[in-house]
Amino acid sequence: MAMSELAEKIAGLKKERSALILVHNYQTLDVQEVGDFVGDSLELARKATAAGAGMIVFCGVRFMAETAKILNPDSKVLIPRPDATCPMADMITADDLSALKRSHPGAVVCSYVNTNADVKAESDICCTSANAVGVVESIEGGPVIFTPDRNLASFVDRSVDVEIIPYDGYCYVHDRFKAADVIEAKMAHPDAVVLVHPECRPEVVDLADEVLSTSGMLRYARESSARVFLVATEEGLLERMGREMPDKVFLSPGSARFCYNMKKIRLEDVYRSLRDEVYEVTVDAETMERARVSLERMMAIGK
Repeated sequence: MAMSELAEKIAGLKKERSALILVHNYQTLDVQEVGDFVGDSLELARKATAAGAGMIVFCGVRFMAETAKILNPDSKVLIPRPDATCPMADMITADDLSALKRSHPGAVVCSYVNTNADVKAESDICCTSANAVGVVESIEGGPVIFTPDRNLASFVDRSVDVEIIPYDGYCYVHDRFKAADVIEAKMAHPDAVVLVHPECRPEVVDLADEVLSTSGMLRYARESSARVFLVATEEGLLERMGREMPDKVFLSPGSARFCYNMKKIRLEDVYRSLRDEVYEVTVDAETMERARVSLERMMAIGK
C-alpha cells in the first residue's frame, strides 16, 4: 500500500474511532505527518493530559505510552509496536531504586520521565529534560536521588545547590556524542550555534552555546538570527528542523545518531494499530495510582 493511501486510511480510522495520535520528535517524517501533535516528552505528557480522548495512539517508546495511560486512565492507549522500548528506561528497575533508597534514607527521588511505570511509582516526583532543573529546585530538603540518566543528573547538579545522587544510566544515542565531534564540526563551521541535549556527556555540554530539550532547540532555532546550527541530538529532530526552517542549516556533530528503538514504528504499524486496536498499554491499578502522583507533581511545577 502506498504511503499516501496509508495516510488517508489512518485519517479515516482516526476520525471513526475519535482517536488522538501523539508523535515524538524522533519518529520518522511519514509518522510525524499523520500525528495530531508532535513534540518532546513534556509536551506530549501535557497534551495527553488535556486531550480527554477515548483512544490515544502513541508513536514513541513504551514508557511514553505508559505515561499517557497513567495520566488518562479511562482512555484506551495503544502503541503501534510493543517492542519499541527505551534501553535507558530498562537500565533501572523498581528493585534497583528501592535498594538505592535504602542506601540513602531520607533522600527525595526525582526520576526522569524516561522510566518505566514501576520506577515512577517508587519515585517522589518526575521530570523531563525540559524541566529537570526547575523540578529539582522545587524540592524541599535533600539530598536528591536522580534516576536513571547520569548525564542529565550531572547537568542538573551544575544548576542547583542540593546534593544530587545519580544513577548510572544513560541514553545510548546522546552518550555517543563526543567532545571531539563537536570541536571538529565547530572548526568546519565556525559561525554555527551549538545546541546540545542535556542527555549528552558533561564534556559535550561544556562546548554548547545552549543546552536544551528538543522543544527548546526548536524554539531557539526559530527565534535565532543564526543560519547554521550544530545540533547534538537524535537525527529525527534535525529532519524536523530542516523541514520547518528550510532557510537554515542543521548539522549533526559527527555522524548522525539514531534511536533505532524509536524508529521501529512505521506508518504500516500506525495503520494496523488503529485498524485492529492493538497494542493496548496497561498498567496495574496500584502502580498507576502511585506513578500518577509523581507525574502530577511534575506537571504542577509548570516549567
